[in-house]
Amino acid sequence: MSTISRRTLLLGLGGAGSAAALAACTTTGPNTPGATGAPTPGRAFGTGPAVTPTRGQRVVEKVLTPKVSTVDLGGPVVSTWTYDDSVPGPLIRANAGDLIRVRLDNQLPAETTVHWHGIRLANAADGVPGLTQDPVQRGAGYTYAFTAPDPGTYFYHPHVGVQLDRGLYAPLIVDDPAEPGTYDAEWVLVLDDWIDGTGRTPEQVLADLKSGTGMTGMTGMTGMTGMTGMTGMSGTTGMTGMSGMSGMSGMSGMDQGSTGSMGSMGGTATGTPSGSMGGSMGGSMGGMQMGPEPFGDAGDVTYPHYLVNGRVPTAPTQLRARPGQRVRLRIINAAADTIFTVALGGHDLTITHSDGFAVQPTRTRALHLGMGERYDAVVTVKDGVFPFVAVPFGKTGQAMAVLRTSPNGTPPAATVRPDQLTGPALIGSQLQPAESARLAARQPDVTAPVALTGQMSPYAWGINGAPYGRNDPVLVRHGQRVRLNLVNQTMMAHPYHVHGHTFAVAGSGLRKDTVLLRPMQSLPIEIDADNVGSWMTHCHNIYHAEAGMMLELRYQQ
Repeated sequence: MSTISRRTLLLGLGGAGSAAALAACTTTGPNTPGATGAPTPGRAFGTGPAVTPTRGQRVVEKVLTPKVSTVDLGGPVVSTWTYDDSVPGPLIRANAGDLIRVRLDNQLPAETTVHWHGIRLANAADGVPGLTQDPVQRGAGYTYAFTAPDPGTYFYHPHVGVQLDRGLYAPLIVDDPAEPGTYDAEWVLVLDDWIDGTGRTPEQVLADLKSGTGMTGMTGMTGMTGMTGMTGMSGTTGMTGMSGMSGMSGMSGMDQGSTGSMGSMGGTATGTPSGSMGGSMGGSMGGMQMGPEPFGDAGDVTYPHYLVNGRVPTAPTQLRARPGQRVRLRIINAAADTIFTVALGGHDLTITHSDGFAVQPTRTRALHLGMGERYDAVVTVKDGVFPFVAVPFGKTGQAMAVLRTSPNGTPPAATVRPDQLTGPALIGSQLQPAESARLAARQPDVTAPVALTGQMSPYAWGINGAPYGRNDPVLVRHGQRVRLNLVNQTMMAHPYHVHGHTFAVAGSGLRKDTVLLRPMQSLPIEIDADNVGSWMTHCHNIYHAEAGMMLELRYQQ
């Protein structure tokens, strides 16, 4: 086995745009002239607080242009929104401790921001409009600058409305310069559910969910009374999605005690709300029935396509290696509404990292990933042709890439399901942390409830019984240990994400920034309050967040 100091990278975007995207991220030495590019003439570029590199600090530069693009997904050609004309957008790569400086030139027909998912950065660079910055208007720009302190697998995406469910997402890899090169190649695999450009936009889907239209096949629903006054649910800025909510009276009457019943639930047309039901805002069953184990109801949206690195299974991303090579997989679930179960045909995976932090190496045949979660795995590849498959939980279809270590061999069918997908799959919260990833043991100074609540009809999601803007923030002070008692009071799984911090799962000590809560599950997490600011925490089902399932973590003076 060879050791490589700068790993062989296979992103496999499947088009000429990928090479240009990788080349577009430049690195300059500390205090190098030209380290800050000049703005486009005639265009006013805003900026966060000035960040000057420290002596010896390397600077990674990038100009990022969100725009309307036409993209070939490997057969389906769609009009969508992209970063730099590619799906996924350009990889940004840095070393831990580098200063990353990204100039955003917004060429979209709407305002936008960029959120650097999982990075413990300065509050002003976090990309949440209305909380950490003003949104970047169409035709304007903004400069993000932050130090990436922790090595790991991350990604970036907007934090405005449901823009993530277009083509606006891309990987961000932070390397550890001191990490030994114990693998021969690396694949970055970005999973997605896709609807944009197929006849409906994500914004139209959200509007249908909120209005209750498109939810076909739902009969016999009772016990969902008391939800009058749900007007003005605009959702375009900062993922708040719940402005102008007149007539809600503190969310009273939202089926907090009824039992009711739910009859049959038929299918829906492609690209519409799925018609699935998810519990009541008050936390009761609300007449909902549990879906299949372990995640209950599958989600809210039916998608026509599922992608690995921007490609459909009939024209999949090609992953090439030599037999016997040891390969690192960096797997990112960038989907808006879909939990994936992944497996590599003919191989077991050894999970080594969760959300960037080392875990005790754990061998598994298959792995569940919630939206926003990232896992690293290593595998020694065999001789042949093998499918890497990502199955959307509770939905029809799949995403796929193809591993080829031999010029011979028949490529797998687009619908193949490897044997590794039979039987139980690993849930990330079952992992144990490496000793190096543990937080120091101490008692919490602050304990706060975080009850995830909501229902499908009317479409309303919240935390602690109310949507964002009507629920009270969690108040903390610098230096405190904060325990958040996460309680999922719905019949759906929710991936819960905390901005600007990592947390430890109480009991195991597993370090993460996004954790998947099963229906009715309680899972305390602990945070060291070491990053002053106002921070968003939320469900990373983008439709739930936009309908109110968010909560502010606010530092007091």
